[in-house]
Amino acid sequence: MSDLRALPSVDRLLADCGPLIQDYGRLAVTETLRAELAAIRANRPDPVPDAQAILINLVKTMAAQSRSRLRPVLNLTGTVLHTNLGRALLAEAAIEAAVAAMRAPAALEFDLETGGRGERDSHLRGLLCEMTGAEDATVVNNNASAVLIVLNTLAKGREAVVSRGELIEIGGAFRMPAIMEQAGCTLREVGTTNRTHAKDYRDAIGPQTGLLMKVHTSNYRIEGFTKEVLAPELAEIAHGAGLPMVNDLGSGTLVDLRRWGMSPEPTVAEAVAEGADVVTFSGDKLLGGPQAGFIVGKREMIAAINRNPLKRALRMDKIRIAATEATLRLYRDPDRLAERLPTLALLTRPEAEIRTQAQRLAPQVAAKLDCRARVTDCNSQIGSGALPTETIPSAGLALGPSPEKLADRLRALAIPILGRIHDGELILDLRCLTDDAALLDALNG
Repeated sequence: MSDLRALPSVDRLLADCGPLIQDYGRLAVTETLRAELAAIRANRPDPVPDAQAILINLVKTMAAQSRSRLRPVLNLTGTVLHTNLGRALLAEAAIEAAVAAMRAPAALEFDLETGGRGERDSHLRGLLCEMTGAEDATVVNNNASAVLIVLNTLAKGREAVVSRGELIEIGGAFRMPAIMEQAGCTLREVGTTNRTHAKDYRDAIGPQTGLLMKVHTSNYRIEGFTKEVLAPELAEIAHGAGLPMVNDLGSGTLVDLRRWGMSPEPTVAEAVAEGADVVTFSGDKLLGGPQAGFIVGKREMIAAINRNPLKRALRMDKIRIAATEATLRLYRDPDRLAERLPTLALLTRPEAEIRTQAQRLAPQVAAKLDCRARVTDCNSQIGSGALPTETIPSAGLALGPSPEKLADRLRALAIPILGRIHDGELILDLRCLTDDAALLDALNG
């Protein structure tokens, strides 16, 4: 029978916890130690662990408790802009700018020229106007917020006319009709899922119409017997009726991706030039920056959006503004953009380079995991709704047998390694692995 009288006291154990107390504090160590002793008394093990065994377990428990739940991982899923993994990796310039903003007071809303109050949007307005051709610009904390505040400002209590084929769900069950409802406007669907004509928009316009809206279906494609009204024609219809036209690009890009051999996505500058009064897009997808929602367009409409009380509730903080400004500045040098912007660098990695990496790593990974590892073809995805029908040729490792057990094992590492299971193997797509040592070191954890 377990002799609980042999358990050392809390005070006796704390006397040997100097380094732990130094690292974690006396209160945290004491409470954790008491919980350890309570668990021993409840389970009544035989024999009762001695002081050394209790302290060894205490060290492990304290280390586990102190580990952040927001842990770095190795993204070998094959999805570059993985929503569940935080989307875009920031450029070094953006990281440095964010750190500088965290370490010291910053002139966030202070005009250094006049000594008076400034505007936080002023740090980004000029860059956004320069790169999009828009008259004015403002920012909020993500693109869903951008759409919400635009609709609430321009169409509250009125109708927003949208093609049925553009009523997207943007992830996590957040749908455009629900955002419209929260914005206080009424959805007016026109057309059908696959075909919408100019006449459908004209017939829908009435005394209660607040705006016409185009939504870029960036996370799906409707193909076959289809018809849509392109942005220039929709803008003409809206302006002919004295209404604003809003174009939600969703992912949004500031550059023509064909320059790097990728399929084209509509650029923000194109949307502005096509006549949209307001254009909304994201910061943490193809643009490659931190989470942000950009709103660019006509000066008077941006001014109205900035007067909306929601603007303060949805505004960005100094850290993200600093990182966003640094990211936007990279676009001034498009010749070196793919070198400096991680998102573009990962999307444009040559397949041959990745395959050579896979061949180099296969025997080392097999040895470390005591499993089978072979080089395999992969089809990487951009992710976050961008170019959903397009894949990028890549290469990786196919691990087996028992892919589920291997996946569990890799997720349990100090730096978890995430892949995907396909056809009875665990696939590690290496497109996002730019350093062999990162994988090999993680496998040692």
